[in-house]
Amino acid sequence: MSAPRFGRITAGPAAPAGGEALSELLAGGGARVVRIASRGQVDPEGAWYDQAEDEFVLLLRGAARLGFADGTERSLAPGDWAVIPAHCRHRVAWTDPAGETLWFAVHLPPA
Repeated sequence: MSAPRFGRITAGPAAPAGGEALSELLAGGGARVVRIASRGQVDPEGAWYDQAEDEFVLLLRGAARLGFADGTERSLAPGDWAVIPAHCRHRVAWTDPAGETLWFAVHLPPA
């Protein structure tokens, strides 16, 4: 039997300027829980995530904008969340370069 684990979502690797730092907090049964810290991170134009699993993201701190293959973008502020269905092509269009943006992401196993 495993022992309980505890942590603080704000404690973790800092994002490098123009990049991001990922920390997997939990994985099992095909699901993953990930902490993502970004600072000025932008995916290149035309580069898309096309994931096999549904993803839930919650913006905890900072500011970000997600772009979608249909040309739409959605701004996120602390407390905003999104469910991105499997194979919904998306990208990080912008994260605040002046401060760290902190995300909480849950990747669900493919149905």
